[in-house]
Amino acid sequence: MAGLSSFLAKDEGPQVAALTQAFARRTLSPVEVTEAALARAEEINPALNAFLSIDHERALAAARAAEARWANGTALSPIDGIPTTLKDIVWVKDWSVRYGSGTTPAQPYAEDAPSVRRLRSAGAVFIGLTSSPEFGWKAVTDSPACGITRNPHDPSRTPGGSSGGAAVAAAAGAGVLHLGTDGGGSIRVPSAFSGIAGLKPTFGRVPAFPASAFGTVAHIGPMARHAADLAPMLAAMSGRDLADWAQGAGALAPLGTRLHPDFPKGARIGVWSTPPCGAVDAPVAVAFQAALKVLEAQGAILEPIDLPRADRVTGVFEAHWYGGAAARLAAIPEDDRGGIDPGFLEIAAEGARQSAIDLMRAQAERGAFGAAMDALLESYDFIVSPGVAVLPFSAGALVPEGSGLKRWHLWAGFSFPINLSQQPAAVVPLASTAEGLPRSFQIVGARGADGAVLAAAEALEPLLKDAGR
Repeated sequence: MAGLSSFLAKDEGPQVAALTQAFARRTLSPVEVTEAALARAEEINPALNAFLSIDHERALAAARAAEARWANGTALSPIDGIPTTLKDIVWVKDWSVRYGSGTTPAQPYAEDAPSVRRLRSAGAVFIGLTSSPEFGWKAVTDSPACGITRNPHDPSRTPGGSSGGAAVAAAAGAGVLHLGTDGGGSIRVPSAFSGIAGLKPTFGRVPAFPASAFGTVAHIGPMARHAADLAPMLAAMSGRDLADWAQGAGALAPLGTRLHPDFPKGARIGVWSTPPCGAVDAPVAVAFQAALKVLEAQGAILEPIDLPRADRVTGVFEAHWYGGAAARLAAIPEDDRGGIDPGFLEIAAEGARQSAIDLMRAQAERGAFGAAMDALLESYDFIVSPGVAVLPFSAGALVPEGSGLKRWHLWAGFSFPINLSQQPAAVVPLASTAEGLPRSFQIVGARGADGAVLAAAEALEPLLKDAGR
């Protein structure tokens, strides 16, 4: 057990393929790996607060079923038997999902969300619920219900959010695959702050039900320590579900994209260096420039770009995000609002002051921005940027100390625009600072090109891991 727990905790490369090969050869069993993942989750949780709950009994029952399938050659998928965590914001049958809030009933759900059901059907072994801020409203992870989640590289700092518990679990080896959600950076920010890989897929790639209060800026996607492990999880979660009308009727391009074997040689890449709000920390800029030099040395064609409609995009996001918060709050009886996160109440109040005309105008502006981004990505294979403009800051804080910023999205300017435009975007780690704080690199592709983004992330991850050292 100690050896396996150590294997999960160490960073020894992509894990899904290694584990399933071991399952097939009977050199490891899903039960052994699940026991180790559960032990690791229990080990890290007192200090890092990554899990809302850990379910030993059901996880081991699922692992025993997966072990039997591998033994008789009937494995359900490439992730059958793989320890997986779920964010405390998606329905899970027989689990009490609280959305990080004391206002939600502490009772088990009768059914899975579509993404969870698909993972379960693929044989994923669910080990626990990971922490989220209340209703996933901010890009750090603390809540009245869960307390403060802490960065595994420096527990005095935030791991980001809102999928902060998932990122911590991934970085610490408490599970292999991790379901996150991303409404303004909530997969990519904690992945960046925790030194792991994460993907916000094209909107509609993964079905969402019930719909997020934040509407069609919210996405569901995979998180893992390495980019190579994202694709099999995304494949398992993806597909049409009639409960999610917002997915649309059309099928997205398949995930199995292969890049040119010499990639990134010859790839035309747009370089996005300036967010629409906030400033880029100097250590972040240094690592990003070092990464660009690596790409250039590998033969990539780099061209600076500006974000389309950059002067409007922040206000457009605010209209959508604050309006979503107002809608979520309206569903909560006034007598139950006493313990809600004050920051959430503040943005909900601002959203409630919007008129229907304000929101319709914001939706029209969003459409214009999305169309401009689609047009931009007709000219480039990818757009790249820093993952996050700032380094991880104090746990429990909403913004970096001394920044003068009021709201979280003002330091997440490389994230939330891509929620508005709905393109796939992945982050992979760059070299950490001398103090051990993670830095990251974002890769954005055209809508539907999730497979290309995942392939690029997998190819670039080993090339860029020392950039900025």
